[in-house]
Amino acid sequence: MNGFLAILQRDLRLALRQGADSVMVVAFFIVTTTLFPFGVGPEANILARIASGVIWVSALLAAMLSLERVFQTDYEDGTLELLTLSPVSLELLVLGKVCAHWLTTGLPLIIAAPLMAVMLNMDQDGFVTLMLAMLLGTPALSLIGAIGAALILGARRGGVLVSLLVLPLYIPVLIFGAGAVEAALLGISATAQLQIMAAILLIALAATPFATAHAVRQAME
Repeated sequence: MNGFLAILQRDLRLALRQGADSVMVVAFFIVTTTLFPFGVGPEANILARIASGVIWVSALLAAMLSLERVFQTDYEDGTLELLTLSPVSLELLVLGKVCAHWLTTGLPLIIAAPLMAVMLNMDQDGFVTLMLAMLLGTPALSLIGAIGAALILGARRGGVLVSLLVLPLYIPVLIFGAGAVEAALLGISATAQLQIMAAILLIALAATPFATAHAVRQAME
């Protein structure tokens, strides 16, 4: 656990020094969400109807922007090779880097989401469910995305490639995340959708550190 905490603190310090990356993610989320009213029109009922889907699609795309940097900088300066040779479990180190990515990417998106919901005229009945769904969904996005980030190490045009790799795996999170909010807005219990999202998160938490660590080791060989 000392190794996990050390890599988490290190990546958070680096992210704070390069604060522009987190700002860029949130700015992309806000700009993308803001563009939808210009495309579909200012009709309040239409915006309220599409609000949950728009927020989730925008958050998903914004999260993908920062995936490439999860391992790439450490790969280029040799730090990642040292991490693979350290006595600390690589799976724990990977989990620490994923947690740092979520704290600097997923958490700001969760904070910004209610503001976007207000802008899109979402009914207040969906706010709590939106926050719960994003609390369950955004960590899963970081965990799944880490696999793609590890697989593209050393590849050209890695940003495009990682998007193609992880986007199909993001679809269940998108479907059930937007579905949970939609159910709450219709007055239907969103428990089933939230439980499925919790199951996705638990499966990702159990499986992705091992898959990501294996991909990192392959990239180092």
